[in-house]
Amino acid sequence: MLGFLKRKVREIKSPVDGQIVALESVDDEVFSQKLVGDGVAVIPMSNVFTAPIDGTISKIFPTNHAYSVKSSKDLEVMVHIGLDTVALEGVGFERLAKEGDEVKAGDPIIQVDLGYIRDHAKDIITPIIISEESDVKEIDKRLKIVKTQDIIMEVK
Repeated sequence: MLGFLKRKVREIKSPVDGQIVALESVDDEVFSQKLVGDGVAVIPMSNVFTAPIDGTISKIFPTNHAYSVKSSKDLEVMVHIGLDTVALEGVGFERLAKEGDEVKAGDPIIQVDLGYIRDHAKDIITPIIISEESDVKEIDKRLKIVKTQDIIMEVK
């Protein structure tokens, strides 16, 4: 009878091929201690980063190293490509979409030169963060090897 009160499960999909790991394993306190939100990280194995959810691109940083997609409801997901990549000043990153674009999960947003980032940044590991403003009570994380668009988190 109270089924209508159940929270809808929302899927967050991998923005890139790779290995999903616990956020706590990221060698950066801002992410590992969940200071900007909870989530997972991916060790990327391909060079095109896509939308993890359907929504609007709410932010692409000027250096193209990170972006956020906000759903039409109450979920915002940030993809932060690599660690200390803002210092690369955009070198190795190519914007394929723009802020304000409506996207479906899987639409390409940023293309990278993974070799360049591996050689010039602290790490290629990519945190995928659910913003603290999102209305989320529970996160089911799937730590495994994934292809782009495999489900990596389910949130309630």
